[in-house]
Amino acid sequence: MPTLSSSETLVAEPWRDYALLDSGEGRKLERFGARILDRPDSQALWARSQPTEAWDAADARFTGGKDEEGQGNWDILKRHADGTWPLTYGDVRCEAQLSGFRHVGIFPEQRVHWDFMEERVGPEFSLLNLFGYTGLASLLPAAKGAKVTHVDASKKAIAWARTNQEASGMAEAPVRWICDDAARFAAREVRRGNRYDGIVLDPPKYGRGPKNEIWRLEEQLPTLLADVRAMLDGGSSFMVLTAYATHLSAITLRRLVEDALAGLGGAITHGEMTIREEGSGRLLPTSLFVRWDRHG
Repeated sequence: MPTLSSSETLVAEPWRDYALLDSGEGRKLERFGARILDRPDSQALWARSQPTEAWDAADARFTGGKDEEGQGNWDILKRHADGTWPLTYGDVRCEAQLSGFRHVGIFPEQRVHWDFMEERVGPEFSLLNLFGYTGLASLLPAAKGAKVTHVDASKKAIAWARTNQEASGMAEAPVRWICDDAARFAAREVRRGNRYDGIVLDPPKYGRGPKNEIWRLEEQLPTLLADVRAMLDGGSSFMVLTAYATHLSAITLRRLVEDALAGLGGAITHGEMTIREEGSGRLLPTSLFVRWDRHG
């Protein structure tokens, strides 16, 4: 077993291109760059702290999609809100856009993991990013010289990530973009005997691979973690797991990781990821996480 295990609440603070302005009554009001968006959030059951006028200032509002995986529609309230617009974090630029699943291409709470990784990567560091989406968790380490393998089952997500790479002026960055089922790719890497210094997993609760492979978190995560363990060794530095919209608890996820990474030493931290609301300081929970850190 890893030598230490603890519980923690990770807090993502606002930055220049993002702020959680308000939350409550099942919604959250956020500023992404120059645009203000009103999106549903099932965790925000408390009263809003801002007046109605603040919410009326939204440029777009997402309706429908009763859960995190459900599709819905964006009501464009101001003409300029459609199309793409730039967001920046550190050395990386993301071309944001309104998607049918309420997302815009960036998950602000993930900055706690971006910062964690940036402190640990450097030239020649090898990173595997499974379920990599639009690539910020790949490009930020790559900007520090890390050699990154980015895997996602969606051709659209891979194309979006490549767009972000170009927008960031990182066309020559050492990133391999692979459109593949993450679990199958990991199993093949184990058979090939490949290993990594760090591995990031951000799996959905449910998904499909490019060849219609089925992914169910509760059923397949233990097998995937076993493959992750096989790709880590005595020289590896960290593993980061995030889980959204799951009925599993953070303790369950921690125990799965403890079992999978037995013998590696280091420390495991588990708990909730949150975003701090600007002004009020309230924390909005977003997801669960487990980290293994050899030097933690």
